[in-house]
Amino acid sequence: MNKQNVLIVDDEKNIRLTLGQLLSEMNMNPDSAVNGEEALAKMQKTEYSLILLDLKMPGMDGMEVLRRVRTMRPDIKIIIITAHGTIDYAVEAMKLGAVDFIQKPFTPKEIRELITLVLDRDKLNEKKAQDYKTHFEFVKKCINEQHFEAAMIHAQKAISLNPSRPEAFNLLGVLFEIKKNKQEAQKNYRAALSLDPSYKPAIQNLHRITQWTQKGQIEIGEITESGDVKGKKTDVKK
Repeated sequence: MNKQNVLIVDDEKNIRLTLGQLLSEMNMNPDSAVNGEEALAKMQKTEYSLILLDLKMPGMDGMEVLRRVRTMRPDIKIIIITAHGTIDYAVEAMKLGAVDFIQKPFTPKEIRELITLVLDRDKLNEKKAQDYKTHFEFVKKCINEQHFEAAMIHAQKAISLNPSRPEAFNLLGVLFEIKKNKQEAQKNYRAALSLDPSYKPAIQNLHRITQWTQKGQIEIGEITESGDVKGKKTDVKK
């Protein structure tokens, strides 16, 4: 079986080396670029399954790289890496199919689990989406492919299967936000928080969407292998 090619785009040498070693240990073929221009040039020569893309780089920033990558390879999977607590163009990134975010500093375990989760979505289809978790992951696959109407349908199906969990309500709020329906977005973020007031993704999304500038990272949330909610925070400060 051929190794999957993965492109790391980051101006920090230590990040490129660390991720490259981790990907090699995962039996993948890592490649790297120090900036957006080099990344786009490499994409002309090599077909990658996944891009690990830093948003904050000198010269061409990650958002511009994302826009151009979507023109060149609309099917490619992308994980956005940022050292900052905010992403100024979060909704725009989501419209371009960037559904997976990880913030520096991250642990090898965190990035390994996220890479595995993202690549495993290829195996999902509508027939295999039978329970809450698989519908939730299929929503992310639809967003990555920019099929937003299908994503909304499966988010609603996840909610119907388990209306007591906050993740799908939060994700549905994100989808309404992409559609510029802020009222419904806020409604779903609040629904998620009514189920779990400590659910961090909904807390951050509601805070961001109600701010004047509306800057900040969209929080998608995820479900761990054990089925537990990831993204909870019990020591929330008002």
